Amino acid sequence: MNRGAPVAISGAGCLSASGESLMQNMKTLFQGKRNPDRPEAFSSSHPVTYPVFEIRYPLPGINDGQKKSLSRTAQLGLAAAAEAIKDAGLDPDAMSGLRVGVCMGTTVGSTMNDEQFYRDFKNMLEPDMFAISRYLNSNPSSVISKEYSLKGPCQTIVNACSSGTDAIGIGASWIRSGICDIVIAGGADELSRISYNGFISLMITDPDPCRPFDRNRKGLNLGEGAGVVVLESEYSLKRRNKKAKAFVLGYGSASDGYHLTAPHPEGRGLKRAIADAFVESGKKAGDIGFINAHGTATPENDMAEARVLKEIFNGIPFLSTKGYTGHTLGAAGAIEAVYTVASLEAGRIPASAGFSEIDPEAGISPVTENMGITGKTALSESLAFGGQNAVLILSTEGI
Repeated sequence: MNRGAPVAISGAGCLSASGESLMQNMKTLFQGKRNPDRPEAFSSSHPVTYPVFEIRYPLPGINDGQKKSLSRTAQLGLAAAAEAIKDAGLDPDAMSGLRVGVCMGTTVGSTMNDEQFYRDFKNMLEPDMFAISRYLNSNPSSVISKEYSLKGPCQTIVNACSSGTDAIGIGASWIRSGICDIVIAGGADELSRISYNGFISLMITDPDPCRPFDRNRKGLNLGEGAGVVVLESEYSLKRRNKKAKAFVLGYGSASDGYHLTAPHPEGRGLKRAIADAFVESGKKAGDIGFINAHGTATPENDMAEARVLKEIFNGIPFLSTKGYTGHTLGAAGAIEAVYTVASLEAGRIPASAGFSEIDPEAGISPVTENMGITGKTALSESLAFGGQNAVLILSTEGI
């Protein structure tokens, strides 16, 4: 791992249960509002109803044809990409002539939302194949690439809950290597009945609004959404006479291979990912102004993450934004990277929702009130099933 050149972020977009734009999301976060509720898009026979962070507004910019032919995951990614492209000041009609790549992360995407088709097929009922054609047409990266007639590399990352973070890190590497002038990178994921029941069966879902890092945390709440950034080369920015919003300084990725669904208790993989991101960015712990933690509110995740935060970043403010969005799985890392950039631009971070009592075993607590920050560099981290860990170091330094 060598030090890499900063990669400019020229645009950002986001939608979640906290709002249909990045601006609305940040307004909701700083107001301390959150709205977890029983799921409406699907039902479950489980005796306990667990709250989710479900998007209940029409997805902006999605037409009737896209609603019918694309999965909800693809629609979420498309909507966030449109906002990011507009924020970057890019002319959509001119993008087909540029070297533009797309790298999006997701987890299950839409593969689990065609239960009726699978039941009918299994029962030899010859169901309509539309469910399959829609699935095959809904690769999140391909959908964005086709929408803007792009000709650059196109890759979808499926790396559990670090997918969105990994997609941005990989997209930045395409800029550095000269493959692309522009990369649309991020993550998208929809709620699914099977994911909902699956996390319940793992006994890591809270029947109440989640409480990241709190002593009495019982688990996560699921959510849905998308976050997208426009990554751009220095040459492209100068040619367009535009300025960067922020920079990707470093990216690290490492697996601790400890357990299928739990991180190593000492966060070994996370430490390696942080170390790699430090080398690539040329930064050290003292340069970090705040940390947007993974903070799922599950007992094991938060404890492992807290140990690493205490060991490497003791005294540096940190927060989890999953108390406002729920855990959006493959979208989470991208949404949190976008929040990190917006917080750096605003010079302040929101309170970590749901926290009220320090866990004595962890010995650290997230920020409990909105607070100003003095640093211009921050870290966003993701921990995923399979022992995967990914870290981004983002900065507005020099802008």
